[in-house]
Amino acid sequence: MRLQLMRTRWHLLLAFVIGGTPVVAGVLPDDRADVLYHRYQGGGITIQGPSVLVRKKVGDNFSLSAGYYEDMISSASIDVKLTASPYKENRKQENFSVDYLHGKTTYSAGYIHSREPDYASNTTFYSLSQDMFGDLTTVSLTYKRGWDRVYKDEKDAATGQIINDPHFFGGSSSATADHRGWALGISQILTRSLLASFNYELLEDEGYLQSPYRQIRFLDPTDGKGYRTADQTYPHTRTSNSASLLLKYFLPYRAAVSGQYRYFQDTWGIVGHTFEVDYTHPIKRAVPFLFWPVEGHVVLDGSLRYYRQNAADFYSDLFPRQSYQNFEARDRELAAFNSYAIGFGATYEFPQLSWAPWINKSTVNVRLDHLIIDYSDFRAVYTGSGIAPGTEPLYKLNANVFQVFVSAWY
Repeated sequence: MRLQLMRTRWHLLLAFVIGGTPVVAGVLPDDRADVLYHRYQGGGITIQGPSVLVRKKVGDNFSLSAGYYEDMISSASIDVKLTASPYKENRKQENFSVDYLHGKTTYSAGYIHSREPDYASNTTFYSLSQDMFGDLTTVSLTYKRGWDRVYKDEKDAATGQIINDPHFFGGSSSATADHRGWALGISQILTRSLLASFNYELLEDEGYLQSPYRQIRFLDPTDGKGYRTADQTYPHTRTSNSASLLLKYFLPYRAAVSGQYRYFQDTWGIVGHTFEVDYTHPIKRAVPFLFWPVEGHVVLDGSLRYYRQNAADFYSDLFPRQSYQNFEARDRELAAFNSYAIGFGATYEFPQLSWAPWINKSTVNVRLDHLIIDYSDFRAVYTGSGIAPGTEPLYKLNANVFQVFVSAWY
């Protein structure tokens, strides 16, 4: 959590658990097992680790799922180079969910627990999905509730070991943060070839919402660097709204193209826009797959995504003086930036496995995404650079995200 990675991963992983396999009302998820390896590398940060997810039906009306996810993090990012030391840490997550089918209605509930040396999170979610109008329309409602506990690591003077600061927040070793979220989803079959989907989400966050490690900087001519640093100060509440529209068109040759737009707005003054285009193309003949000719089903896909946002109201790369305003932040996630992502993936479906007749279908999936973020008001500041404060070059991040996972339906 040193660079607020935890909060970002919290939202991403919760979306994966709840929405990675969309709930379709009237149909329970298939019995399935997935094993994933992921790796993120960019901006001096490396995040990698395994994930396992298993789903199993119980009778005709229940389906259970359980998963495990692990991150191994090493960081020497631009923020670490300014005010901290490189670090390594592990994060582990377990999740469990149950689906209950009654007629054309699916009820879902789940629990997620994650922990790392300086952050612990517990989340529950509940979902209702209903088919209507001749099964052409599916409406879903989701509620999620999260309780986080934040700590701050420090080096023990006596032993040299890393421990939680016993006086981190108000004389206590920890601070708390609560999260609530409500989501509405509507999926509509418009024609035999065209599908539309609308999603709206409202999130409320309250409590300690900042990183205990990241700092602001402010001008100080008396300092040799021309500036000094101080702890960030965030508001204790945040409310955000997001809405997205997806259109997916199935082409005559069994391929598909989709386009999506998402709008985001919050009470911190951030407004974001996301545009994404995806293309999926199946191949049903012998193809060279990783230099090996194979017979079977191969699906190729590619995506382009563009995102832009303005800065939060209380963000600044360099404040004019100490205690310039009530709330102050220099978190690059709150800065103004444009990001671009291009991704390619391939899925190969194995022929029926004679040595495992109980496996109905199995696939291997490989995907690589390249991410570029251009910051408009966050500068690449390094201690001892000798450059006048506020004139440093703007920071630019390049990152690669690699995923490979194997799925088996049984």
